[in-house]
Amino acid sequence: MNTQLLPASPAASSSGRPELSPPKIPARGWFARQYRRRMLRTDFLTVISWASVAAAISLWLADGGATNITSPASLFTAAGIVAGLAGMDLVLLMLLLAARIPFIDRTIGHDRALEFHGKLGKPSLYLLLAHGLLLAVGYGMAEGLDPVSESINLWVQVPDMWLAFVSMALFIAVVVTSLVAVRRRFPYEFWYVVHLLTYAAVATSIPHQFSVSGLFAAGTWQRWYWLAICIYTGSALVYFRILEPVLATARHQLTVTRVEAVAPGVVNIVMRGQKLDQLAGTGGRFFIWRFLAPGMWWHPHPFSLSAEPVVNGRDGQGTLRVTVRNLGDGSAQLLRLRKGTKVALEGPYGLLSTAARTKNKVVMIGAGIGITPLRALLDTPFAPGEATVLLRGHTDKELYLGNEILDLCQARGARLFHLTGPRGPGRSTWLPEDSVRNGYSLTSYVPDIRDADVYVCGPAAWAANVIADAGKAGVPEEQIHHERFDW
Repeated sequence: MNTQLLPASPAASSSGRPELSPPKIPARGWFARQYRRRMLRTDFLTVISWASVAAAISLWLADGGATNITSPASLFTAAGIVAGLAGMDLVLLMLLLAARIPFIDRTIGHDRALEFHGKLGKPSLYLLLAHGLLLAVGYGMAEGLDPVSESINLWVQVPDMWLAFVSMALFIAVVVTSLVAVRRRFPYEFWYVVHLLTYAAVATSIPHQFSVSGLFAAGTWQRWYWLAICIYTGSALVYFRILEPVLATARHQLTVTRVEAVAPGVVNIVMRGQKLDQLAGTGGRFFIWRFLAPGMWWHPHPFSLSAEPVVNGRDGQGTLRVTVRNLGDGSAQLLRLRKGTKVALEGPYGLLSTAARTKNKVVMIGAGIGITPLRALLDTPFAPGEATVLLRGHTDKELYLGNEILDLCQARGARLFHLTGPRGPGRSTWLPEDSVRNGYSLTSYVPDIRDADVYVCGPAAWAANVIADAGKAGVPEEQIHHERFDW
């Protein structure tokens, strides 16, 4: 079924939630300027990243390292030192990308940061392996030993070197468990715990850098530089991964007030808290929730808000809401949450929000539980006639929060299409069978889509098909916004 629900006069909300005042609409060109500023920040991060690798190698050059290359043995040794410096620098970059630093998150988004984090894993491991192998060959050639004998000699006789071997083993374990084929064989919690070994790998790699390497000898500026970037990385991780979530939990004091059935296997979890005005304007972004009940407190849940927080008291007191579908053991437990359960949160994270906008016009396309972040995006700025919403489901019952979305579209002058029914033929099809049979495409519903920002939220394979169709319709890549926050 393909239903277009045209804008109408404002209607009373059927959700029972207080009506929110429409957000202020920025002037023409504001979103374009916002995008240019974000691209400048992206360029800045790119330059800083490459410059850090160059700086690591420059440490060795400034110390006269190249002048010491006088034999094959010294050539292998020099190559090993450079590989180690570059590899360790990439590891520190990986940690910063995973530290959830707000500047990085607001610039490239959480999922892109983790994507780059993952891409650096293999290069950094290869460089560190080359570091160990080349040094064993270089030192061995100088002492007349084979690489294996030299490695044993280093382990036994050189202070802190055994820690470097432990570090290498831990790095290998982390990279191997991060491979997609391996990760699918284990539950997420197992992989997550193993992945935390990255911190142990870095910690055990540091001592030999300062006790063995003459490059970082006491009193050298190279030592202070390397100490500074290590301390900064560690501090960022401790603050943004540990301290800030604790502070946010204490600041907002969230408590579950009720769990409402939305559809079979789908519920709204409504929470009351303080200073919720500080979370306003986050529509579409996600938080990591921990519901502090027996058997649940250790399990993190990445959910976006399904509506803007409702603030109706002093000190920002009010309510906020997430909408959860039973997709496994972890989410199934949440359907039975009790009133009064305390809630810890981290975030918000991601760029599925107004911060990613480049145009005044906006198109929102969602399927299944991915519809719920779009409900929150409908609280963001757009003028009447400048927003189009496409909701996809096998049946009307899968158009979650459909009544709320209808009310908002009517009140704010947005076009709304319900696209229900079985999927059309072909693996690349995301539209229902009726639409495909009638020759409809994405531009049939949104003819001017190339002049709009397109937000896509739904199952990964389905979303990939929507994104591909948007590209074929002429939508530039920077105007397509899709962010995975299911880890």
